[in-house]
Amino acid sequence: MPKLKTKSGAKKRFKVTGTGKVVYTQSGKRHGMIKRTPKQIRQKRGTNIMAKADGDRVKQYFLPNG
Repeated sequence: MPKLKTKSGAKKRFKVTGTGKVVYTQSGKRHGMIKRTPKQIRQKRGTNIMAKADGDRVKQYFLPNG
């Protein structure tokens, strides 16, 4: 059986923590900030931990070696 390759788009977007959780950066901060309220901009800062079911799917299909 051949080795599974990691999806190159996924390795740029997700990171697996030491405990196996998937971390992702929040969307909606690239452009159009003038339309967003200061509260929205503040809340979009940093990273989030993905929900367990979604994280398991990302690890299975996109980050098999992660």
